[in-house]
Amino acid sequence: MFVSLLWFFWTNLQKILTEELSVDNWQSFVSVVTFVSVIIFIMTEWVHLTIAALLGALLLVFTNVMTLEEAVGYIGNSHGTLGLFFGVMVLVRAFEPTKVFEYLATQMVLLAQGKGNRLLLGIVGITTPICAVLPNATTVMLLAPLIPPMAQEVGVNFVPLLILLVFVANSAGLLTIVGDPATFIVGDAINISFIDYLWRLSLGGAIAIITVIAVLPILFRKIWNTQLENLEQLPHPQINHPRVLMLGGLIIAFVLVFFVVGESLPVPISPAGVALLGAALALLLSHQSKIDSVNNILRDVDWSTLIFFMSIFVLIGGLEKTGVISSFSGILATLLGKNIFLGSLSLLFFVGILSSVVPNIPLVVAMVPLLKQYIVNVGLAPAEVLAPDFQGQFPPEVLPLFYAMMFGATLGGNGTLVGASSNIVAAGISEQHGRRISFKTFLHYGIPVMLLQLFTSGCYVLVRFLV
Repeated sequence: MFVSLLWFFWTNLQKILTEELSVDNWQSFVSVVTFVSVIIFIMTEWVHLTIAALLGALLLVFTNVMTLEEAVGYIGNSHGTLGLFFGVMVLVRAFEPTKVFEYLATQMVLLAQGKGNRLLLGIVGITTPICAVLPNATTVMLLAPLIPPMAQEVGVNFVPLLILLVFVANSAGLLTIVGDPATFIVGDAINISFIDYLWRLSLGGAIAIITVIAVLPILFRKIWNTQLENLEQLPHPQINHPRVLMLGGLIIAFVLVFFVVGESLPVPISPAGVALLGAALALLLSHQSKIDSVNNILRDVDWSTLIFFMSIFVLIGGLEKTGVISSFSGILATLLGKNIFLGSLSLLFFVGILSSVVPNIPLVVAMVPLLKQYIVNVGLAPAEVLAPDFQGQFPPEVLPLFYAMMFGATLGGNGTLVGASSNIVAAGISEQHGRRISFKTFLHYGIPVMLLQLFTSGCYVLVRFLV
């Protein structure tokens, strides 16, 4: 069914590009066909997602849609995301020999008293506040290693628990402007402050989390009804190298604190810089204490996920360079005109569905200038808003369009395996623990959650901003 939908999308896109916008150059054709083909390969699982994305990116280079230097440049534009992921991966892997993750997993099972429903609610309760202050993919990297040993002790499959972790992380990213890269990118583009975001949009994030909680007994029915009768039979792992772990705890505390305050310092420190410094200190500690070797730690980094993200940014760069993305601003102007009511709801669902197959970080990077161009084209905002350094206020009547795009991009990421960076991170961690999250498995859980969340967030945007 999804292959048919993608084919329908492609045929109509080709018609729009050639007939409406006269964009018929072969480079645009190659970039769109390559991108859609990669998504089809990933969805049908004919090829591993990393291989599909990498081959697609290289095809753009070898067909001269872009030069190798340009491709590397698009990867360089995403250096913050890649640096953050790499740093946290190293940080988490460096402390595996201490057995701290197995220990914490056992404690969570004990606190839940071996009941599956409490375990599911516990994952929601722990993940939500962390994702309010940390990027959701970072939170998944920190918490996901707890899930497999915890599931093993309760006797359930850890894949649904990882998927739940992703749902909560993506949804809780809407609680604050820093909770998800997509919310930050859009919020920064319209110059909304941290406090203004809390007042206008945080309730929408809370509604998204409540939606996830409401479906737990249905989607995760087997785990919800699981109960471990004898907690005394649980293994009780002991923490190894406690002194090393104490020093490691200081490194992690340093990283978490500077994630929150680093960019507001007189000399700003980006989250990526903080993560990389934390990773370097963790490598130094592991090497000097001889609990593990640097080679072993770096060998176990999830390179597959990193290469996937690099390749996706190149593919999005191909669409941007060939003008495919900018062409959509004209389509929006033609279809929506000045109708903010229709435009906001249409954007929410359109971006939400699109975000389920296009990772939301590059999607919003591409959509923000497109949406700005649209509101200028139809006369809803002055041309000054197109300037990269514009620090003024946007007309209040156009803000629901950006809010809707923010909700759609963030919650749409719950739909499929490739919809958000945290999904890919969780899939990589699952594969490292011996189980692969298939596209079909994620779809089984993701589509109902995504559609419900898009509906509830649509109601929120409608009541809060449009009525």
